[in-house]
Amino acid sequence: MELSTGRILEENLVQSAFHLTPGDELTLQVSDCDNLFPSQSWIPKIIKKRVCTTFVEDSLSNGLLCQCGGVRETHCSIATGDFFGTAIVSQWDSSQHSSEYPTDAFGELEFAGAGRRHSHFLRLSCDTPPHIMYSLMTTHWGVPSPNLVVSVVGGGGGRVKIKPWVREVLRQGLVRAAQSTGAWIVTGGLREGVGRCVGEAVRDHAAAASSLSQKKVIAVGVAPWGLVHNREWLVNSEGSFPARYYVQNTSHDSCCLDSNYQAFLLVDDGSVGRRGGETAFRAKMEDYISHQRTGIWGSGSIDVPVLCMLISGDAAMLERVDLSLKKATPWLVLDGSGPAADLICELLDALSAGPMSPPSPPPEGEGSEKPSAELRDRAREKVRRHFPAKADLEKLVDRALSIYKNRDLITVFHGEQESPDDFDTVLLKALVRASKRVSSDASEYTEELKLAVAWNRVDIAKSELFNGDIQWKYEDLEDSMTDALINDKPQFIRLFNENGLNILDYLTYRHLEVLYRSLSDSSLAFNLLQRLLTERQGLAICSPKEALALKSPQNPMSPLSGPSSAKELSLYEVSRLLWDILGDVCEPFYYSLLGLDQTTSTRRTMKQVNKFLQGDCSYREQSCLYPWASLFIWAVLQNRSEMAVYFWEMAGESVHSALAGCKILRELSKLESETETKLSMKELAQKFENLALDVFSECYQSSESRSFTLLIRQSPVWGKATCLQMATSADARHFFSHDGVQSLLSQIWWGDMKRSTKVWKLVLSFFLPPLIYTNLISFRLVEHEEEVRSEEEEVPHGRDTESLDGRDATMLSLADIMQTEEDVEEYAALRANLKSAPSSNPKRPFILLRWREFWFAPVTSFLGNVLMYFLFLILFAYILLLDFKPPPPHGPSTLEFVLYFWVFTMVCEEIRQTFFRGSTTLYQRMKLYIEDMWNKCDITAISLFALGMCCRMFPWSYEFGRAVLAVDYMVFTLRLIHIFAIHKQLGPKIIIVEKMMKDIFFFLFFLAVWLLAYGVANQALLYSYDPRPGWIFRRVFYRPYLHIFGQIPIHEMDGGKECTNNATLIEAGAEPCMNTDHNWLVVILLVIFLLVTNILLVNLLIAMFSHTFSKVQEHSDNYWKFQRYNLIVEYHSRPCLAPPFILISHIHLIIKRHIRKIPSTKIKHFVLEIHGREASRLNTWEAIQKENILFAQNKREREKDSERLKRTSVKVDSVLKQMAEIRDHDRRLRMLETELEYCSSALSWMTEALSQSNLVKTTRPPPALRGKVAYSILYDIGYMYDLFLWKVAS
Repeated sequence: MELSTGRILEENLVQSAFHLTPGDELTLQVSDCDNLFPSQSWIPKIIKKRVCTTFVEDSLSNGLLCQCGGVRETHCSIATGDFFGTAIVSQWDSSQHSSEYPTDAFGELEFAGAGRRHSHFLRLSCDTPPHIMYSLMTTHWGVPSPNLVVSVVGGGGGRVKIKPWVREVLRQGLVRAAQSTGAWIVTGGLREGVGRCVGEAVRDHAAAASSLSQKKVIAVGVAPWGLVHNREWLVNSEGSFPARYYVQNTSHDSCCLDSNYQAFLLVDDGSVGRRGGETAFRAKMEDYISHQRTGIWGSGSIDVPVLCMLISGDAAMLERVDLSLKKATPWLVLDGSGPAADLICELLDALSAGPMSPPSPPPEGEGSEKPSAELRDRAREKVRRHFPAKADLEKLVDRALSIYKNRDLITVFHGEQESPDDFDTVLLKALVRASKRVSSDASEYTEELKLAVAWNRVDIAKSELFNGDIQWKYEDLEDSMTDALINDKPQFIRLFNENGLNILDYLTYRHLEVLYRSLSDSSLAFNLLQRLLTERQGLAICSPKEALALKSPQNPMSPLSGPSSAKELSLYEVSRLLWDILGDVCEPFYYSLLGLDQTTSTRRTMKQVNKFLQGDCSYREQSCLYPWASLFIWAVLQNRSEMAVYFWEMAGESVHSALAGCKILRELSKLESETETKLSMKELAQKFENLALDVFSECYQSSESRSFTLLIRQSPVWGKATCLQMATSADARHFFSHDGVQSLLSQIWWGDMKRSTKVWKLVLSFFLPPLIYTNLISFRLVEHEEEVRSEEEEVPHGRDTESLDGRDATMLSLADIMQTEEDVEEYAALRANLKSAPSSNPKRPFILLRWREFWFAPVTSFLGNVLMYFLFLILFAYILLLDFKPPPPHGPSTLEFVLYFWVFTMVCEEIRQTFFRGSTTLYQRMKLYIEDMWNKCDITAISLFALGMCCRMFPWSYEFGRAVLAVDYMVFTLRLIHIFAIHKQLGPKIIIVEKMMKDIFFFLFFLAVWLLAYGVANQALLYSYDPRPGWIFRRVFYRPYLHIFGQIPIHEMDGGKECTNNATLIEAGAEPCMNTDHNWLVVILLVIFLLVTNILLVNLLIAMFSHTFSKVQEHSDNYWKFQRYNLIVEYHSRPCLAPPFILISHIHLIIKRHIRKIPSTKIKHFVLEIHGREASRLNTWEAIQKENILFAQNKREREKDSERLKRTSVKVDSVLKQMAEIRDHDRRLRMLETELEYCSSALSWMTEALSQSNLVKTTRPPPALRGKVAYSILYDIGYMYDLFLWKVAS
């Protein structure tokens, strides 16, 4: 009574913990178990063991043993004394004569001397629900979910010796197939028979494979608890972590656990020393797993395939096979391995009327018909031959016939004829046959393809499914394509794309959203997207007035009760994530698709999205505008290297896409916390930068003008960003160091002047403008270039031109482009319009043209700003030193007012740079302006100047204003450093100084610690009382700092000055007397302080500076070229006149841009927008250069020694396979020769007998066998045999 009450309380506790009613099915939630029962004490609450409670006497043991196998002493006294119960029970049954109790053996298993990681083990009842064990293994034990389960049965325990070829199949075939698919191999787990062979195969695989491959092969042992040797070492009611298990190092088989298995399920049916107690549980476990999904978090398109593999086996194994076949579990039988396997193979051969391939399943109801007597007799003969000593022959015959009815689930592997290398293919075909039987409406090859994708066996798919014999349709590949995308199988994506899958039909925006929702929850992109989704969902709870409007009859759906699409991840979150990562370089993605405006605030935009997603969302059925680029972004966000590279190969705008991928990965690496993932992101980012550099280098070698157009054209795929903008944002210094990029920058920098122009000529022409009309400065012949370009356009097959604005022909001829008559007519009409239309750019006079060519060049603007800035600093210094008048009315002076006006023009230029540049929003313009370090310096300088100017106007703050202006002069002077960035030698030094400032920060931190420590101790030892704060600060910080530079007042330590110890006088300002009692300690502290600061810290700072210098100097050229681009862009966008004359340029720009609405032509030097056929030609040309690069890279890969070895290995394997086929043909020919010899001797005997009889009278002697070939012999023999039969019949 107490026992039953305790069990009821226990069940109620577990049910309440998992929120179940007594009739519900128990579902294991491991996280809840860990919270409820710490230290894994929850396992005995759920998992039970079985103990025999009824002693059923074994007649062969003289009453000493129970039929369960246990001795009488192990049974409880009540069960033993129940003589009435034992009298009426003749057969022991586990379900009736055993009871369940909490398990007392679980935890981790350490094999003494094995030297490998611990294995998990658990003693469980044979009635344990399989879903509990599967959840426990995959969730709590951390065993990876399988893509395949191979249950190896048979072997006859330790009584039957496994044949050598079976061991080879297990080692080379089964384990290799499991490694390539990510499979569980389930056996008995004991060191006997098949279990030992599988353990040795897994051990050999682990010794040669990588750690990743080892995780893909999981060996699980399902053994009967009562059969395990030394099982008492595992018993511990609190769990063993670990339990030490000793295995005898013997060569013969034993019932010890095998150390090569990762998990052990020790099934307890209450028996001891009996086999078969785990069979029913193992079958239920296999059936349950076969209904689980493959892939990440069950995202695969098929259920987990389960295959049973029969090796040898005894008569009892027929029942196991029959039970699994009735549950539609496929079997793979190794012919020639042993009795049970050979019996099944012979049944399939002898009883089948057709060939080895199984016929179609019988109609419904036909399977229940009894087999014919002839069929039963033939089956009885086969069973009697293999199991002659069995008494229950008819029962075995019934089992054999039942197995034969499900013959379409059985595949035979002829191990002595087939190679172990073909085992994985046979395995796949066996599962395909079963899947065809289960899903009869599915395509014959679709299920095989799904299995190949689940196993990631692209080699099998290529050889068996995509060999050209099957015409694949889009519908057949859609599900497998999704599976390959989600589970990161790029080789299958490439295969599908090459064999009938149209990416435009596949990738709709709905599919794209599904892909983003399938991101792994451990990835950084998933967490960022979920954060944005939570933010949008938080705005679904709107104001009360809006809520009432939404709940009105016209709009019955509330924000929280709307369609599920409004609550799920959408493209808006993806767009915001890309906006946060790419910054202001690109326009927002998918905004036009969702009907959004980028100028709208984020909060208002999210409300619009919530309202939009509650509608029909018709955009989701549209095909993705740029499918490969969208997949490229999706793969890059997940840091999938191989898949991202393939999508980059397929996407257009190769240089731009590679730089965008580099930008995304480098931004993600800054947010990633895991070191390994961060490093992989940086490596992939560098790989994409190298790809962009390689493609652009190929483009530059092909055509300089087109490569320039490639750098400055706006990309419709990447939000109208240019390659130069994307490279700047991605910090792609190696890309900027390319000669082609620098050539474009130099061309823009010098404008229409030649690059060889000397600087002194520019300075001289700057002060004497009429010199520009002489030959002092050389200009490029633009007019001549235009004439050459017009002449080249007249050529019918349009050659390449060298125009910067991109209006050039493609490398393809017009004959290649104009493939239809409409294209020819369109081209002719366009030529006629161009000839008849007046010139849109009339030729300017020479004086005006030369003036613009000189003053509109960025180099001239830079030179003018440098010269005028030096004049500004000279004027500023003169006023501070010699002409700084008193406050009004006596001042300021006239030159000071000129200085004020000069600074005012600088302020106007800063305002123009902030608010009147670009087409982005006001917030984005201000953000871009503030991010520049030198703009911050400008703001600081102008702010200090305004403060100093205001303070100097009043007598009470005059001196303070003068001090502020003096400090401001330092800030203005430091601004000169930015100007030196254009110099090739000084530019990298600026970066070195900038990085050394960071080193100084760390140095000052350590120095401040020692200053504080020494200063406080020194003050406390020398002065017992000094309340003056100013003097305390000087003695604690200032004097120790001067000690570093050698200013050490030794005489003050010994006293001697006029001083006092009177506290009142000290507080009044008198000098306190020093305490000379601890001078010796002060000297020791001074020595230690100088030793640490002057020797240790200073040398540390020098070492840090040396490291920074060497690191930057090594790549100084790249740093300078990258810095040079920013400077050129700045001065390219500036007006041609420098402050203070820049105000004239500002007025001119206001009239030209905002009043006359004349667009800027200068911006085309950095941003060029092309459309239509011109953009298509440029993309085609770029794609051709990319293909050349990829071809060259593949060629270099093929020429590597490792690749050659791989190809040689494949060829050797092919030769070995052909040799095996030749040996098989040779064996068959020998058998044929033997049969021919027998036929020849029989016919000779017949001929001799006929010649001696009177039945046949011959007119010639019998023919000889000389010179006959084999097929001629067969023909003659057949003819003579027919003639003989005809004679006998007549």
